[in-house]
Amino acid sequence: MTVRTRFAPSPTGSLHIGGARTAIFNWLFARHHGGTFILRIEDTDRERSTEESIGEIIEGMTWLGLDWDEGPFRQSDRLALYKSLAERLIDSGNAYRCYVSAAELDAKRKEAQESGEVFRYRREWASVNAAPGKPYAVRLLTPDEETIEVTDLLRGVVSFDAAEIDDFVILKTDGFPTYNFAVVADDSDMNITHVIRGDDHLTNTPRQALIYKALSLDMPEMAHVSMILGPDGKRLSKRHGDTSVIAYRDEGYLPDALVNYLTRLGWSFGDQEIFTREELVEKFTLNNVGKSAAVFNMEKLDWLNGWYIRNKPAKEIAAIVLPILKQRGINAELDGKLAMIVKELGQRAKTLLDIADSIGYFYADEITFDEKAAEKFLTPETGEILKDLSERIAPGEFTSDGLHAVFDKIMEDRGIKMGAIAQPVRVALTGGTVSPGIFEVMEILGKEEVLKRLEKAARYISEKQ
Repeated sequence: MTVRTRFAPSPTGSLHIGGARTAIFNWLFARHHGGTFILRIEDTDRERSTEESIGEIIEGMTWLGLDWDEGPFRQSDRLALYKSLAERLIDSGNAYRCYVSAAELDAKRKEAQESGEVFRYRREWASVNAAPGKPYAVRLLTPDEETIEVTDLLRGVVSFDAAEIDDFVILKTDGFPTYNFAVVADDSDMNITHVIRGDDHLTNTPRQALIYKALSLDMPEMAHVSMILGPDGKRLSKRHGDTSVIAYRDEGYLPDALVNYLTRLGWSFGDQEIFTREELVEKFTLNNVGKSAAVFNMEKLDWLNGWYIRNKPAKEIAAIVLPILKQRGINAELDGKLAMIVKELGQRAKTLLDIADSIGYFYADEITFDEKAAEKFLTPETGEILKDLSERIAPGEFTSDGLHAVFDKIMEDRGIKMGAIAQPVRVALTGGTVSPGIFEVMEILGKEEVLKRLEKAARYISEKQ
């Protein structure tokens, strides 16, 4: 058997964290088994589905690197299939045309509420073959007494009482299928072997099982994955970090970090936390998917993203950071200088925006001194140190070893410690008191720019006096 999985989002919004994890699990399962991964857009909700959402879903999948083998298919292009299967069910006596209008149903529902009863559809048209010439829906004829059993790969046998399920609509009056009918029709037509989805779909399973049985079709293997919760134990929401995948991209997260993190939300392989994409494909099975709800932890995602920033080649990270810098008007290029800067700033960064936010002084034509930093470190005493440093580095080789030697000599001659020289130099070169190591900053800036900035700082001190 060739494994065939699918990711089938409804385009009523962007691709969010929960949907992304479902897509990742299906993609990994297919890739692990050498199978096929299908992308299907379930756009039968015509009022809420939008082209913008479809575009954002595809953009998010592409950014995450979840390549699909077939699709994207749209349910709205497959109406003929649903109509054909509905007619087949009518002909076999497993479904019927229902001419009860929405207004009539609403009136019956209101009547039941007023009398304190639970509303149940009464099958007015189940045994009537007349065609009154008005719009009709197609309803599945459900059993009055039956236990529906579905074997879930994660939960074992799950039982449902068919008596609690009314004859539900499978084809609406506008010719569009309802969700459960379209899912069964598509999964069968696309030969889906495994359906991996969130456990919020567990309540849909008995209706889908009845449709499979009525059509004499084999049901795919089912695996319902537990939901993702926020740190407070409540359903994941925007306040916990449940924003769109594209928003995470724009906030400076790397796709490999997000895929790694979301895979570990509900799946484990021993105590290992960090996986390459190849390792995830190799090791992912449903056997290691947990039954308990996973908890989304933003701090852990930040830590993991920082690890990827530090451990990927600096030039690769620089290529991703460069467009962000261009948007901010920073005149950088993808060269050795940018790679060196990214390598240094990346040691403390949690996101790419941390790098972009800290990089400006490397490319600034003029440095603006932080007022408090200048007041503390750009003083007449330090002015003399800056002049001494300029005179010593001007004629020599501008190398890391040479700079260390110059600093050591100044400290020895003046009887001062490293902080007494490093912090004033840092303020002179960057405008503030936080930066990578001072020697790394000087090496990246180069001798000419360092001398220019030291001179400006000395002039600033002189004018302040």
